[in-house]
Amino acid sequence: GDIDGMVHLSDVAWEKSGEEAVKEFSKGQRIKVKVLDVDTDKERVSLGIKQLTPDTRISTSTAAAAPAAEGAKFKKGDIVTVTVAAIKDNGIEVTLSDGVTGFVRKGDLARERSEQRPDRFAVGERIDALVTGTGKDHRAQLSIKAREAEEEKEAMDQFGSSDSGASLGQILGAALDKAKKEKKKSKKDEAGD
Repeated sequence: GDIDGMVHLSDVAWEKSGEEAVKEFSKGQRIKVKVLDVDTDKERVSLGIKQLTPDTRISTSTAAAAPAAEGAKFKKGDIVTVTVAAIKDNGIEVTLSDGVTGFVRKGDLARERSEQRPDRFAVGERIDALVTGTGKDHRAQLSIKAREAEEEKEAMDQFGSSDSGASLGQILGAALDKAKKEKKKSKKDEAGD
């Protein structure tokens, strides 16, 4: 017998909203779909159309590797500003520019375990995060924790090394003190001229 299936609006197209993309189809039209889920208990088959093509909005290649996919807006390793769309128990859903959706897992919300609480964010809040790839659901996977680690690594490379046993705060504090002393010295030299 025939089996009925459903394509959810969010599984119609990558680049368009479901309502916009579904207008391109008509009743009785034959189309190719991918089976996403089969729920025998509820007698439901979930189908997807967009899953038959790659998501070109996010490239998983890094800057040093092959160039980003044609039309890709973001690539793995990019730091992007996102807007919090929803707070979940296991993380936060976010929206990148151009409507690309993403997710930050609870464990990636911060480096400090005590700060890995989704409830400390608010819907509409803008935050910076590092693109770590795409998930099975084709949403961008992001990490605030990885962005913080990347920023600390850059600061350590620029201002000191972790071999010295000094903390990042001590290293940056010393760098700021040095810059202030140089500024004072240059002002004295200018005054003495």
